[in-house]
Amino acid sequence: MIASNISRQQYDTWFAPICFVGFDEDERMLTLSVPSPFIREYIEEHYLKLLRAVLQQQFGMGVRLRYEVKIDTINNISTREVDDQRSAFANAPVRTDGLNTSPRALQQLDSQLKPEYTFENFVEGESNKLPRTVGLAIAQNPHQATFNPLFVYGGSGVGKTHLVNAIGLKVKELHPELRVLYVSAHLFQVQYTDSVRRNTVNDFIAFYQTIDVLIIDDIQELATMQKTQLSFFHIFNHLHQNGRQLILTSDRPPVALEGMEERLLTRFKWGLLAELERPTQTLRRDILFYKIRKDGLRVSTPVVDYIAANVDKSIRDLEGVLTSLMAYSVVNNCEIDLDLAERVIGRTVGLSQQRQALTMDDILNRTCRFFSIDRDDVLSSTRKAPVVQARQVVMYLAQQHTHLSTTKIGAFVGKRGHATVIHSCQAVTQRLQNDETFRERIAELEGLLTQ
Repeated sequence: MIASNISRQQYDTWFAPICFVGFDEDERMLTLSVPSPFIREYIEEHYLKLLRAVLQQQFGMGVRLRYEVKIDTINNISTREVDDQRSAFANAPVRTDGLNTSPRALQQLDSQLKPEYTFENFVEGESNKLPRTVGLAIAQNPHQATFNPLFVYGGSGVGKTHLVNAIGLKVKELHPELRVLYVSAHLFQVQYTDSVRRNTVNDFIAFYQTIDVLIIDDIQELATMQKTQLSFFHIFNHLHQNGRQLILTSDRPPVALEGMEERLLTRFKWGLLAELERPTQTLRRDILFYKIRKDGLRVSTPVVDYIAANVDKSIRDLEGVLTSLMAYSVVNNCEIDLDLAERVIGRTVGLSQQRQALTMDDILNRTCRFFSIDRDDVLSSTRKAPVVQARQVVMYLAQQHTHLSTTKIGAFVGKRGHATVIHSCQAVTQRLQNDETFRERIAELEGLLTQ
């Protein structure tokens, strides 16, 4: 009856792998064997009405379902999921939570964590205090639900990868029995594609559903990958429903993730959204002193202050400048002084003190004069095209020429949200790439700003 109501491909994919185990007349309990939790979830999401009708015809009313899910196909080991409370044919769907997997049946797992990224060398400051504090709380109690998922976002080089690795390492230290896995979204996509090619998608999903703490870096790379997103959706649902911790990083907040399914974006917001802002000057200074002590370097305080004041984009830039200074010092047999620091910074990241002196007021006032737009209009809610353009340019220049977070930039420009700032910066960047006249005008404006 099932085969006659669906296509042959659908039957072969979803129902052919299911095996009848037994039916207990006394308990009215039907037991089915399925090769993976994914198949069980997919059938109950898409074919439960059909399944109810068929089983009701064969076994009558009031039947309960029990699943045996294969978790070790080599040794033919199964784990049992039972629904003792609900009928498979009640109006409400069958429960699918509470899958109990036996750790002894699971293979050893390489967590793929980077051992050098720990909480001990993640220097705390105002720009990262909240994410770091929440990360420690998760590590101490990975089964809590308040911060699940933890969605960490921020620009390149602000410490997202360091933080999530630190969480994973601390979980393994405090809870060695848990299965922790760190994976980049790019690698996740490659693995999925390979599983499609090998016809092992069910095994791919089943593996990820055994993880206790899943960390996926740069989740924005799954944007537009619809089939990969579908697989991740099922993995996410299973882990979240069973109290497993999910930790995701992105270069932008969920609201700005174009090409991502809405149901995934909704789930990303279930827990905590934590922004890692650009490091403040104080934090940059602390990071430099930490790395100098760790590497046994001799760098004077004025040099450290100069670097901290002029290298504000990312922690990665700080590390690069420090490495370059050390190399120049060794090769040229000279001390690391202000003159050397100025030359190295100019060559490596091209920053200057002039840029650091700019304020939001400077950028807003100069941009308004340049476009002949009233300042109050830019801060208002008007959607007139010339005003919108000037407003977007202000946000773009603020991101390029100050160390303020998108949240603070948006608050200054008419109390707008960080998502608006991100969209504005993307819009200006795209136009700069495609419009030569616009590119020349913005270059002229930037020249006026740094005079």
